[in-house]
Amino acid sequence: MTEVNTPPRGGTSTPAGTPPGGTPPRIGRWTRFVTSRPRLSLLVALVLTALAVLAGSGVADRLGAGGWEDPAAESTYATKALEREFPGSQPNLLLLVDAGDASVDDPAVAARAKRLAERLAGERGVTGVGSYWQSGTPALRAEDGHEALIAARITGDEKTAGETLERIAPHYRGAHGAVEVTVGGPVAVRHEMQTIIQEDLTRAELIALPVTLVLLVMVFGSAVAALLPLGIGIVAILGTNAILRGLTELTDVSVFAINLTTALGLGLAVDYALFIVRRFREELSTGAEPLTAIGTTLRTAGRTVLFSALTVAVSLAAMLVFPQYFLRSFAYAGIAVVLLAAAAALILLPAALTLLGHRVNSLDLRRVFRRGHRPKPAEEEGRVWARSASLVMRRAPFFALGTTAVLVLLGLPFLGVKFGTADDRQLPSTSESHVVQQHIRDGFPGSPGGGLEVLAEGRATEAQYGAYKERIAGLPEVLRVDGPLVKGDSAYFTVLPKGEAVDDPAQRLVGDLREVRAPFDTKVTGTAAVLVDSKDAIGESLPLAAVFITIVTLLLVFLLTGSVLIPIQAVVLNALSLTAMFGAVVWIFQDGHLSGLLGFTSPGSIETTLPVLMFCVAFGLSMDYGVFLLSRIKEEYDRTGDHDGAVRHGLERTGGLITAAAVILAVVMVAIGTSRVTNTKMLGLGIALAVLMDAMIVRSLLVPAVMRLTGRATWWAPGPLRRFHERFGLSESGPEPAGAPEEPARDKVGAPG
Repeated sequence: MTEVNTPPRGGTSTPAGTPPGGTPPRIGRWTRFVTSRPRLSLLVALVLTALAVLAGSGVADRLGAGGWEDPAAESTYATKALEREFPGSQPNLLLLVDAGDASVDDPAVAARAKRLAERLAGERGVTGVGSYWQSGTPALRAEDGHEALIAARITGDEKTAGETLERIAPHYRGAHGAVEVTVGGPVAVRHEMQTIIQEDLTRAELIALPVTLVLLVMVFGSAVAALLPLGIGIVAILGTNAILRGLTELTDVSVFAINLTTALGLGLAVDYALFIVRRFREELSTGAEPLTAIGTTLRTAGRTVLFSALTVAVSLAAMLVFPQYFLRSFAYAGIAVVLLAAAAALILLPAALTLLGHRVNSLDLRRVFRRGHRPKPAEEEGRVWARSASLVMRRAPFFALGTTAVLVLLGLPFLGVKFGTADDRQLPSTSESHVVQQHIRDGFPGSPGGGLEVLAEGRATEAQYGAYKERIAGLPEVLRVDGPLVKGDSAYFTVLPKGEAVDDPAQRLVGDLREVRAPFDTKVTGTAAVLVDSKDAIGESLPLAAVFITIVTLLLVFLLTGSVLIPIQAVVLNALSLTAMFGAVVWIFQDGHLSGLLGFTSPGSIETTLPVLMFCVAFGLSMDYGVFLLSRIKEEYDRTGDHDGAVRHGLERTGGLITAAAVILAVVMVAIGTSRVTNTKMLGLGIALAVLMDAMIVRSLLVPAVMRLTGRATWWAPGPLRRFHERFGLSESGPEPAGAPEEPARDKVGAPG
């Protein structure tokens, strides 16, 4: 986990990049720009960061806990129409009234419950109050007769509904004479989820930051160098919070996105700063002056960081093609934090290194462990990675086939994936809204609060409504049909399925309801209908997202390498590196293995949008490490023309770096994975696993094995594409050979240097 500081082959006493005569090479315009006034740059960054803290304050309170539905879907239209015309049709607040040993039909219990319902009906922002004691509906009474429900709807958007819940819930929760009341329903689930996520994020930051600092000290040895990545990460996180706060004025943003902001902001900042600081220290170790070292670093590692940021941003941008704001939120947050982390690494970090110079190696805490003239840990580790690469390439077919087989085997559980929707089981089993919903699942007939609603639009007679109701009631999965409730030319029916609200029979029932003939227009909504429409929307958008990621990634990797084969290898191997993550997600979170150890309740399904999110994030991070490795291999191949030697050299120089970066990012993701909300736990632990598998298995074993098998053909490209790359490619190149003129800036577009 230490940086590689070995000198270049055929070491020389001449500073890197210095022509004969001792005159250092001219530095590029970007280097001159970021190093000309370093104190001013850092002061401006400090002021902007302070403003970002002010601008981003309170961002979590403005984020939503939903966003899984398709805004253009039939269920979304029906939900909004019912909210407008029949506000009591879709209760989002449930009061579970427990009569203890008494029956809910006991006169004293009934009297107290009726008073509670009347009081709730008088609350500001509450409408559509109904209860078992008012309607006598069997679905609102527990089968054992000791519990029953009061249902209502809190009006307004998520923020307004949450504020209303906070205001009224304390007055209903607890003992009321002969009954005990607990508060549940979708609005309570969302509010509790939002609160827990904010609390867990604070705890995750308190875990991740000090552990990351310790790991960075182990990587760099120098406490001064270790603090630089943390500073870049904090700037990226605070800046993204400010951007998200601004976006909440324009669109809905999911509260889950703030977790990604913290994880990617810290993780990528560490990656980029590791790469730049490591290369800077490597240049200093060859005798280069600090300014010359910064110029070389930005021409090489700086270009790689810029390129890496583009590949990660592309993967995250693919989520913009999906209609659900849950996924789009991660694109907003992810793109912002990636670009801010890269900008901070390419602007602020060179300024800091300019001021520090050789002092970047100060406070080397590893010196106390060294004895005599033993080789530096970095030199030892470089040799270990070189020997590992040689072994893998000597047995390339074995490692290629064996590693692929293991990864495919680990991914097999994903073939049994079942998609569902996020509900109260995302919360800890002790949370109040989870307890209420579990009581309803276990003790009430049908699925009260989780039924299907059918909106009927168009003038119709009572007989036509009755005939339609009979046709619905005849469907095999229907337990009961209530209604219609008519208002003008609109009416609605409530359909209770026989099983769970979102199980497979309920989803089939959605399709059956939509096919029932009617003399008026019908629209179906409800939890199962939202799930069906969400799955359809993802299925329609997924090919476009996959094509977008594939084409842009192929183009970017070609611009980096000039090879036709390497981009294809990168996409295939990256996708293969994610198999373990998807297999583990199903085996652990869907099937419930390790649920006791990890402290979650398995709903028996995976939320529909989560695999898409995890793929985009993990694919981008895998490309991040792939770019680090490929850029160094390409640099060495351009210098020597030795394919096997370039692969070995690339792993020698970046193996420890990539492993260190992966371990640190995994620590951050595991800290996020300590969340009590299952989706966040799944996101954090799943991506941590993907990152470690990619760095330790794919980059260390599969990539060198495959590149050994493809040999020099790895670098082939047809003439027109080769000339295109020579003109527009974003290659990483080291210092110019002695006496060579500086490469004109216009020949390498878009790269700092």
